[in-house]
Amino acid sequence: MEWNNIHLEKYDEGWAILTIQRPKVLNALNAETLAELEQALDRVESSPEIRALVVTGAGEKAFVAGADIKELRAIEETDRAEELSGRGQQLFNRIEELSIPVVMAVNGFALGGGFELALSGDILLASDKARFGLPEVNLGILPGYGGTQRLARVVGNSTAKYYALTGEMIPADEAFRLGIVQKVISPDQLLKEAKQLAQKLSKQAPVAMKYIKKAINQGAEADLKTGLQLESSFFGILFNTDDRLEGMDAFLEKRKANFSGK
Repeated sequence: MEWNNIHLEKYDEGWAILTIQRPKVLNALNAETLAELEQALDRVESSPEIRALVVTGAGEKAFVAGADIKELRAIEETDRAEELSGRGQQLFNRIEELSIPVVMAVNGFALGGGFELALSGDILLASDKARFGLPEVNLGILPGYGGTQRLARVVGNSTAKYYALTGEMIPADEAFRLGIVQKVISPDQLLKEAKQLAQKLSKQAPVAMKYIKKAINQGAEADLKTGLQLESSFFGILFNTDDRLEGMDAFLEKRKANFSGK
Protein backbone atom coordinates (compact mmCIF):
# COMPACT_ATOMS: atom_id res chain seq x y z
CA MET A 1 0.00 0.00 0.00
CA GLU A 2 1.30 3.44 -0.95
CA TRP A 3 0.43 6.45 1.17
CA ASN A 4 0.53 10.16 0.34
CA ASN A 5 1.80 11.49 3.65
CA ILE A 6 3.76 8.71 5.34
CA HIS A 7 6.27 6.01 4.47
CA LEU A 8 6.84 2.69 6.24
CA GLU A 9 10.11 0.91 5.53
CA LYS A 10 10.92 -2.54 6.91
CA TYR A 11 14.46 -3.72 7.48
CA ASP A 12 15.69 -7.31 7.37
CA GLU A 13 17.20 -6.91 10.84
CA GLY A 14 13.68 -7.02 12.32
CA TRP A 15 12.64 -3.39 12.68
CA ALA A 16 10.96 -0.62 10.69
CA ILE A 17 10.90 3.16 10.27
CA LEU A 18 7.67 5.11 9.95
CA THR A 19 8.26 8.58 8.48
CA ILE A 20 5.68 11.36 8.39
CA GLN A 21 6.45 13.23 5.20
CA ARG A 22 4.61 16.50 4.63
CA PRO A 23 7.71 18.72 4.89
CA LYS A 24 6.13 21.69 3.09
CA VAL A 25 3.71 22.07 6.04
CA LEU A 26 6.22 20.85 8.63
CA ASN A 27 4.59 17.40 8.69
CA ALA A 28 1.35 18.72 10.18
CA LEU A 29 -1.24 16.09 11.06
CA ASN A 30 -4.34 16.40 8.90
CA ALA A 31 -7.22 13.92 8.72
CA GLU A 32 -5.66 12.04 5.81
CA THR A 33 -2.38 11.63 7.67
CA LEU A 34 -4.15 10.31 10.76
CA ALA A 35 -5.97 7.75 8.59
CA GLU A 36 -2.72 6.68 6.98
CA LEU A 37 -1.05 6.32 10.38
CA GLU A 38 -3.90 4.05 11.46
CA GLN A 39 -3.34 1.91 8.37
CA ALA A 40 0.41 1.80 8.99
CA LEU A 41 -0.18 0.58 12.54
CA ASP A 42 -2.40 -2.17 11.13
CA ARG A 43 0.54 -3.19 8.94
CA VAL A 44 2.98 -3.13 11.86
CA GLU A 45 0.69 -5.11 14.14
CA SER A 46 0.18 -7.79 11.47
CA SER A 47 3.92 -8.15 10.81
CA PRO A 48 5.51 -10.38 13.46
CA GLU A 49 8.92 -9.85 11.87
CA ILE A 50 8.83 -6.20 13.02
CA ARG A 51 10.14 -6.20 16.58
CA ALA A 52 10.90 -2.48 16.97
CA LEU A 53 9.62 0.70 15.34
CA VAL A 54 11.22 4.12 14.78
CA VAL A 55 8.93 7.11 14.14
CA THR A 56 10.36 10.32 12.67
CA GLY A 57 9.50 13.29 10.47
CA ALA A 58 10.79 14.15 7.00
CA GLY A 59 13.08 17.12 6.53
CA GLU A 60 15.32 18.98 8.94
CA LYS A 61 12.86 21.47 10.43
CA ALA A 62 10.13 19.41 12.03
CA PHE A 63 9.18 16.09 13.53
CA VAL A 64 5.51 17.13 13.46
CA ALA A 65 4.68 20.80 13.97
CA GLY A 66 1.11 20.21 15.11
CA ALA A 67 -2.29 19.65 13.58
CA ASP A 68 -3.58 21.18 10.36
CA ILE A 69 -4.97 24.52 11.55
CA LYS A 70 -7.00 25.07 8.36
CA GLU A 71 -8.88 21.84 9.05
CA LEU A 72 -9.41 22.78 12.69
CA ARG A 73 -10.69 26.25 11.78
CA ALA A 74 -13.40 24.72 9.60
CA ILE A 75 -14.87 22.71 12.49
CA GLU A 76 -17.98 24.39 13.93
CA GLU A 77 -19.72 21.60 15.86
CA THR A 78 -18.73 20.55 19.37
CA ASP A 79 -19.45 16.92 18.52
CA ARG A 80 -17.07 16.97 15.54
CA ALA A 81 -14.30 18.50 17.64
CA GLU A 82 -14.77 15.91 20.37
CA GLU A 83 -14.79 13.12 17.79
CA LEU A 84 -11.52 14.40 16.29
CA SER A 85 -9.91 14.52 19.73
CA GLY A 86 -11.06 10.99 20.48
CA ARG A 87 -9.69 9.74 17.18
CA GLY A 88 -6.26 11.24 17.85
CA GLN A 89 -6.23 9.86 21.37
CA GLN A 90 -7.18 6.39 20.15
CA LEU A 91 -4.40 6.46 17.56
CA PHE A 92 -1.74 7.53 20.05
CA ASN A 93 -3.03 4.99 22.57
CA ARG A 94 -2.43 2.32 19.93
CA ILE A 95 1.15 3.48 19.55
CA GLU A 96 1.69 3.48 23.31
CA GLU A 97 0.17 0.01 23.63
CA LEU A 98 2.01 -1.64 20.73
CA SER A 99 3.61 -4.88 21.87
CA ILE A 100 6.93 -3.74 20.40
CA PRO A 101 9.14 -0.84 21.55
CA VAL A 102 8.60 2.46 19.74
CA VAL A 103 11.52 4.90 19.39
CA MET A 104 10.64 8.51 18.58
CA ALA A 105 13.41 10.27 16.65
CA VAL A 106 12.51 13.93 17.08
CA ASN A 107 14.43 15.89 14.48
CA GLY A 108 12.94 19.38 14.88
CA PHE A 109 9.72 21.02 16.02
CA ALA A 110 7.40 18.69 17.94
CA LEU A 111 4.49 20.97 18.71
CA GLY A 112 0.88 20.31 19.61
CA GLY A 113 -0.10 17.00 18.06
CA GLY A 114 3.55 16.38 17.26
CA PHE A 115 4.51 16.61 20.93
CA GLU A 116 1.55 14.42 21.80
CA LEU A 117 2.69 11.86 19.22
CA ALA A 118 6.22 11.89 20.63
CA LEU A 119 4.90 11.35 24.16
CA SER A 120 3.12 8.17 23.04
CA GLY A 121 6.46 6.51 22.27
CA ASP A 122 8.54 4.42 24.64
CA ILE A 123 11.92 6.08 24.11
CA LEU A 124 12.50 9.63 22.87
CA LEU A 125 15.71 10.57 21.09
CA ALA A 126 15.99 14.22 20.10
CA SER A 127 18.19 16.34 17.91
CA ASP A 128 19.79 19.20 19.83
CA LYS A 129 17.71 21.44 17.54
CA ALA A 130 14.43 19.83 18.61
CA ARG A 131 11.79 22.00 20.27
CA PHE A 132 8.75 20.67 22.11
CA GLY A 133 5.58 22.50 23.05
CA LEU A 134 1.82 22.62 23.52
CA PRO A 135 0.86 25.94 21.94
CA GLU A 136 -2.87 25.20 21.65
CA VAL A 137 -3.73 27.85 24.25
CA ASN A 138 -2.65 30.46 21.69
CA LEU A 139 -5.43 29.16 19.42
CA GLY A 140 -8.03 29.30 22.17
CA ILE A 141 -8.14 25.54 22.61
CA LEU A 142 -6.31 22.86 24.62
CA PRO A 143 -4.19 19.85 23.62
CA GLY A 144 -6.68 17.24 22.46
CA TYR A 145 -4.59 14.20 21.58
CA GLY A 146 -3.51 13.32 25.12
CA GLY A 147 -1.06 16.14 25.82
CA THR A 148 -2.56 17.32 29.11
CA GLN A 149 -2.51 13.77 30.44
CA ARG A 150 0.76 12.30 29.16
CA LEU A 151 2.91 15.36 29.81
CA ALA A 152 1.64 15.61 33.40
CA ARG A 153 2.49 11.97 33.98
CA VAL A 154 6.07 12.62 32.87
CA VAL A 155 6.88 16.01 34.41
CA GLY A 156 4.23 16.44 37.11
CA ASN A 157 1.08 18.55 37.19
CA SER A 158 2.62 21.96 37.92
CA THR A 159 5.25 21.78 35.19
CA ALA A 160 2.71 20.47 32.68
CA LYS A 161 0.37 23.33 33.58
CA TYR A 162 3.16 25.84 33.09
CA TYR A 163 3.93 24.74 29.55
CA ALA A 164 0.29 24.14 28.54
CA LEU A 165 -0.87 27.48 29.97
CA THR A 166 1.96 29.57 28.54
CA GLY A 167 2.43 27.69 25.28
CA GLU A 168 6.19 28.10 25.68
CA MET A 169 8.51 25.79 23.78
CA ILE A 170 10.86 23.40 25.57
CA PRO A 171 14.40 23.20 24.14
CA ALA A 172 15.92 19.74 23.74
CA ASP A 173 18.30 20.11 26.68
CA GLU A 174 15.46 21.19 28.98
CA ALA A 175 13.31 18.32 27.74
CA PHE A 176 16.17 16.01 28.68
CA ARG A 177 16.42 17.55 32.15
CA LEU A 178 12.69 17.11 32.66
CA GLY A 179 12.84 13.44 31.66
CA ILE A 180 10.82 13.87 28.48
CA VAL A 181 13.78 12.95 26.31
CA GLN A 182 16.20 10.11 27.05
CA LYS A 183 19.06 11.33 24.86
CA VAL A 184 20.00 14.49 22.95
CA ILE A 185 22.00 13.89 19.78
CA SER A 186 23.51 16.03 17.03
CA PRO A 187 21.16 16.31 14.02
CA ASP A 188 23.46 14.40 11.68
CA GLN A 189 23.63 11.43 14.09
CA LEU A 190 19.99 11.28 15.23
CA LEU A 191 18.59 8.82 12.72
CA LYS A 192 21.74 6.70 12.84
CA GLU A 193 21.42 6.30 16.62
CA ALA A 194 17.68 5.64 16.36
CA LYS A 195 18.33 2.88 13.83
CA GLN A 196 21.06 1.36 15.98
CA LEU A 197 18.76 1.38 19.00
CA ALA A 198 15.92 -0.20 17.01
CA GLN A 199 18.26 -2.91 15.76
CA LYS A 200 19.42 -3.58 19.34
CA LEU A 201 15.85 -3.76 20.61
CA SER A 202 14.86 -6.09 17.77
CA LYS A 203 17.30 -8.66 19.16
CA GLN A 204 15.81 -8.60 22.66
CA ALA A 205 13.20 -11.09 23.85
CA PRO A 206 9.92 -9.94 22.20
CA VAL A 207 7.53 -11.42 24.75
CA ALA A 208 9.54 -10.01 27.65
CA MET A 209 9.56 -6.54 26.06
CA LYS A 210 5.79 -6.75 25.56
CA TYR A 211 5.21 -7.47 29.24
CA ILE A 212 7.78 -4.93 30.42
CA LYS A 213 5.80 -2.28 28.54
CA LYS A 214 2.50 -3.55 29.96
CA ALA A 215 3.86 -3.65 33.51
CA ILE A 216 5.14 -0.07 33.37
CA ASN A 217 2.17 1.40 31.49
CA GLN A 218 -0.51 -0.33 33.53
CA GLY A 219 1.38 -0.08 36.81
CA ALA A 220 1.72 3.68 36.42
CA GLU A 221 -2.06 3.97 36.58
CA ALA A 222 -2.36 1.86 39.75
CA ASP A 223 -1.23 2.00 43.37
CA LEU A 224 2.09 0.36 44.26
CA LYS A 225 0.53 -2.80 45.70
CA THR A 226 -1.52 -3.41 42.55
CA GLY A 227 1.49 -2.64 40.35
CA LEU A 228 3.64 -5.14 42.21
CA GLN A 229 0.96 -7.81 41.86
CA LEU A 230 0.86 -7.08 38.15
CA GLU A 231 4.63 -7.44 37.94
CA SER A 232 4.55 -10.81 39.70
CA SER A 233 1.81 -12.05 37.40
CA PHE A 234 3.76 -11.09 34.26
CA PHE A 235 6.94 -12.54 35.78
CA GLY A 236 5.14 -15.86 36.09
CA ILE A 237 3.75 -15.73 32.55
CA LEU A 238 7.24 -15.24 31.10
CA PHE A 239 8.51 -18.39 32.80
CA ASN A 240 6.24 -20.35 30.48
CA THR A 241 7.93 -19.12 27.28
CA ASP A 242 10.57 -20.58 24.98
CA ASP A 243 12.37 -17.24 25.12
CA ARG A 244 12.91 -17.62 28.86
CA LEU A 245 14.56 -21.01 28.36
CA GLU A 246 16.64 -19.73 25.45
CA GLY A 247 17.78 -16.63 27.35
CA MET A 248 18.82 -18.55 30.44
CA ASP A 249 20.49 -21.36 28.45
CA ALA A 250 22.39 -18.80 26.39
CA PHE A 251 23.60 -17.10 29.57
CA LEU A 252 24.78 -20.38 31.10
CA GLU A 253 26.40 -21.44 27.84
CA LYS A 254 28.09 -18.04 27.39
CA ARG A 255 26.55 -17.32 23.97
CA LYS A 256 24.17 -14.80 22.49
CA ALA A 257 20.49 -15.69 22.78
CA ASN A 258 18.40 -16.21 19.65
CA PHE A 259 14.88 -15.32 20.72
CA SER A 260 11.93 -16.74 18.76
CA GLY A 261 9.22 -14.60 20.31
CA LYS A 262 7.44 -17.63 21.75
